[in-house]
Amino acid sequence: MPHAPDAPDDATRADNDQPIFHVALPEDWISAFDTGEYLMSTRGVTLAQEGFIHCSTRDQVEATANRFYADLDTLVLLTVDPALVPSEIVWEPPAPGVDDLFPHVYGPLPVAAVNLAATWIRRPGTPWSLATL
Repeated sequence: MPHAPDAPDDATRADNDQPIFHVALPEDWISAFDTGEYLMSTRGVTLAQEGFIHCSTRDQVEATANRFYADLDTLVLLTVDPALVPSEIVWEPPAPGVDDLFPHVYGPLPVAAVNLAATWIRRPGTPWSLATL
């Protein structure tokens, strides 16, 4: 299993049975079926560029979508089963001094590890909300 080489000292490695979530652009998710692996870290940044795939908990995903995808009206919300992810998942802060920990996948995300890929649509000018799924 790949190791997170530069994980900060306050990172936590957890075997969690709760799903984690990734906000994807529809075209990026469709491209994953060509290889069987999802290789985008975040919007416009690949796994190769960033070193890990950004994920969120259910409680974090709305804020993530509103912070980084506020100009879009269609996304795909991936529900990931951590037990099916062969790469290391490290829980770490997104920036120094931030106490909230986010799950980061340090390797490709197999399409087979995604239990649900839900098209997430919102009305223009409204915030992203899980209630619209």
